[in-house]
Amino acid sequence: MAILVRLTRFALKYKSRFILAYVCALSVTVFALAVPRILGYAIDSVVRAGELRDLLALAAAILFISVLRGVAAYGQQYLAESLGQRVSYDIRNAYYDRLQRLSFAFHDQERSGDLMSRGTGDVEGVRMFIQGGLIRGGYMISLIIGASIVLLVSSWQLALMSLVFVPFIIIRTSTIMLAMRRNWMAERREMGHLNTVLQENLAGQRVVKAFAADEYEKEKFQYRANNVAYYGFNAERLQAVTTSLNNFFFLGGTGIILWYGGRQVTEGILTPGELVAFLLYLGLLAIPVRMTAWIVNSFSRAISSGERIFYVLDTVSPVGEQLNAIKVDRMRGDVKFDDVSFAYNPGTNVLTNISLHVPPAKVIAILGAPGSGKTTASHLIPRFYDVTAGKITIDDMDIREMTLESLRHNVGIVQQDVFIFTSTIRANIAYGSVDASLEDIMRVAKLAQLHEHIESMPQGYDTYVGERGSTLSGGQRQRLAIARTLLLNPPILILDDSTSSVDTATEHLIRKALNTVIEGRTTFIIAHRLSSIKRADSILVLEKGQVIQQGTHTELIGLPGPYREIYDLQLRPQEEQHNELENNSSNGLPLNNRSSITSPDIEEEVVD
Repeated sequence: MAILVRLTRFALKYKSRFILAYVCALSVTVFALAVPRILGYAIDSVVRAGELRDLLALAAAILFISVLRGVAAYGQQYLAESLGQRVSYDIRNAYYDRLQRLSFAFHDQERSGDLMSRGTGDVEGVRMFIQGGLIRGGYMISLIIGASIVLLVSSWQLALMSLVFVPFIIIRTSTIMLAMRRNWMAERREMGHLNTVLQENLAGQRVVKAFAADEYEKEKFQYRANNVAYYGFNAERLQAVTTSLNNFFFLGGTGIILWYGGRQVTEGILTPGELVAFLLYLGLLAIPVRMTAWIVNSFSRAISSGERIFYVLDTVSPVGEQLNAIKVDRMRGDVKFDDVSFAYNPGTNVLTNISLHVPPAKVIAILGAPGSGKTTASHLIPRFYDVTAGKITIDDMDIREMTLESLRHNVGIVQQDVFIFTSTIRANIAYGSVDASLEDIMRVAKLAQLHEHIESMPQGYDTYVGERGSTLSGGQRQRLAIARTLLLNPPILILDDSTSSVDTATEHLIRKALNTVIEGRTTFIIAHRLSSIKRADSILVLEKGQVIQQGTHTELIGLPGPYREIYDLQLRPQEEQHNELENNSSNGLPLNNRSSITSPDIEEEVVD
């Protein structure tokens, strides 16, 4: 019930429409109750008195009342739909806003398909409740009360006989409502699973095709679709059974009333017109009875949908702003980790007692095996997550004291998994700076070594890329992400394994772009290739969330440990080959196949 109250509060934001809708509903009820009385009077006037002179006036009155009822019904329907659309609009926007404000921790645990289902199907369930259950339900209640009062006044004996089945209807309705609620919860849950399967299939089409897994994916989808269909069918079955039983109770009551009322007419207790009016009122009472199943369905769906929506709306993000959060301008970029620990789940630290100091415009590299915590450490700086213990400061200010917007405007991040929106190249580069001029966009594209490729496209910067940038190569997407970040001109830059998924030649282009980008910025480089980090001012080697080595490239290769082991595997063979080539050249020997053994890394070393 609390869920329905909260949903109703959204409708009460539009008090004038809400009240006017109920005024129209009450008007429809009043006009509906007036017609049987007039018809009964007309029958008695003609049958008993044989007077026809009032018949035309009574017919005109019925016609006039019917017109008024039609106008009121239109107003009720229009206002109900208008109210439902406004409430669903508000809830949908509130839901989306909450999703944007929730931290990574929430999104890590929730399925995107289920979140999509809540924002679409569940919001639609709320709209139907406002439009149908709340407003039309009010009309039904007023009709039941009005018709019952008139029936009791007309003949309390007949009224009691006609209402004898009401307790059975109430009991049945209560039972069905609980069953419908459980059914709708299950249906919405399965719809979330179905959306997840569909979304993953569409996003992973290349993998599906590569592994010839079409049939497997089809079976997965059919399984979830069958579950959704089952619960949908079950809802309709429950509604149909309820409708059938209610109709049975009503028709049974009508038959009893006709038999008993007919006897009272013959005995002179009731007039024919009164009996006809009574039966017509009973027919009006049948409308809400027959609609009971639909109303119950609407209420049950609203409860389950509202519960799923409010779960998100009521979720408090662990990463939030203090009431007195400070908006900072451009930072110098003096970053400190002070005994920082972090755990995704209590009791299991991903980072333990990390302390480091990165002065402005310095470059620090973080190296480690997968799961060592290097990416997690970088995600703590823009507060994608909050530290479990210790603190992170920038320019001697705790980042938790800053507004999230100003903090993240000062921290640019180029992630390993670059997301490209289905839009133009220009819009993607200017994503964080929508007012940027074309000249600024072209400037950062040149710095990112992407301008020439864009210019070669038919529509240049206005070229649309496919979904998630499918028309761009991995290296082009990385460089686009670099340009996008560079346009923000952040004083702090995080490069999260930005060259891990590209070939060596493309890596060379990306690093060439990055050498320009990182100049004058405090830079964190997360990488597993030493070629990307060997020129860093300081290198941290993480293992199981702890710093096990720290120093420059030259210092670390002179010490036993993981860093030298990686160096021996990745760079030492290339450097030895390069030195051999240089020795041969100095001795006058031919350089055979130099290009085949000289990587861009080594060539870059020579240039430097």
